[in-house]
Amino acid sequence: MAKTPKNMTQLTAVDTAQAARTLSETRSATLAGRRARVAPRPVIGQSWERLLRRGLDPDQGAWVRPLSPEEVARRRETSPLRHVLPVLREGLLPASNAVRHIMVVADEDGRVLWREGSPSVLRKADRLGFAPGADWREETVGTNGVGTAAVVRRPVQVFASEHFVRSHASWTCAGAPVTDPRNGRLLGVVDVSGPLETMHPATAAWVGSVAKLAEARLRELHQASLERLRAVGAPVLARLGGRAAVVDGDGWTAAVTRMPYTERIALPKSPTPGRRWLPSIGLCSLEPLGDGWLVRAGEEPVPQDGVRIVLDLTRPHRWSVTVLGGVGSWSQELSPRHAELLYLLAEHRSGRSAAELAEDLYGDPARTVTVRAEMSRVRRYLGAFLEHRPYRFREDIEVEVLLPDDPTALLPHSAAPAVRLGRASSHGS
Repeated sequence: MAKTPKNMTQLTAVDTAQAARTLSETRSATLAGRRARVAPRPVIGQSWERLLRRGLDPDQGAWVRPLSPEEVARRRETSPLRHVLPVLREGLLPASNAVRHIMVVADEDGRVLWREGSPSVLRKADRLGFAPGADWREETVGTNGVGTAAVVRRPVQVFASEHFVRSHASWTCAGAPVTDPRNGRLLGVVDVSGPLETMHPATAAWVGSVAKLAEARLRELHQASLERLRAVGAPVLARLGGRAAVVDGDGWTAAVTRMPYTERIALPKSPTPGRRWLPSIGLCSLEPLGDGWLVRAGEEPVPQDGVRIVLDLTRPHRWSVTVLGGVGSWSQELSPRHAELLYLLAEHRSGRSAAELAEDLYGDPARTVTVRAEMSRVRRYLGAFLEHRPYRFREDIEVEVLLPDDPTALLPHSAAPAVRLGRASSHGS
């Protein structure tokens, strides 16, 4: 029976050419159904077995149409991995540039979303189809650092002819999954790839360590978001007489009153205000509160009549929206982009389409993907008070906009055409 030499890892480190020849012989024999003199490593052999059962062509793989640039942009805007790009870049890019590697970040579907690093290697990757929007699942392009790491859910290094598809044999890659620390769900894979001669046996451990740093950063961000929601929800809970909880959009608990604390309350897949039956609580009402929900056990929904929204744009870089009425008053600080969007919706109470908002913000009506992604985030905390198609505030809600005394101080960061026009109009009046 063929055995993997104990020194194969060392061999690849000191003599990549000899290791590549050995692995090429192993691949050829295995795919031909013959006993190989040197068996593939278990993680590689198991991957090959999966692909042989699927009938994947080892010479060409299975071509899948790349995503459009618009769809790549949409996925980037909504991927949780966008929050940890600085961690990945800081941990991987300096060394990658030095040793002619590229860093690749793919989503949970194996689609390449970001790609950075050595320009010469990026050009080689283009010729291989390893580009933004490409489908790099194992079942599509064979054994590789992105797709195989996603399957086995641990760091994987793939060297030379350990790649199932022949055209990838001149590459080495190491990938590690990035999972949601709250529930273990796969968010995507970070991968470092480069020419064959750049292989180092420690690369997989290095990439895996950086992936863990990214997961730790996601954990910190989640805790910070719960703290912000707790600050909004605690005063509301203090005024209530019954059992209630404040949870984020995924049901993670920020605060409770008069009921046992549970880490997470199962919400409907797409929660909406009103009476709901929740398995852990029973009949209750859901009301939007900040970035999350107020869950009131055994309560009738709070009527939304008489709600007033105040958009405060008076303080530079401290813009906020405050909701008065309903479950009580609460405020949310706004990012620069959300401040622009809410200003435009307040100015156009009849509503704006995604294309019109794109024109207002960028002077380009085609940039609807970015607008829709931002509006989906706005709706997380103001969803009960907004309509869409077109986007607008509900007609029965009073909206007040507080503007700075100096018209030129209106959203001074903004280069949006509609905001510039608003500054000029205010100045003229």
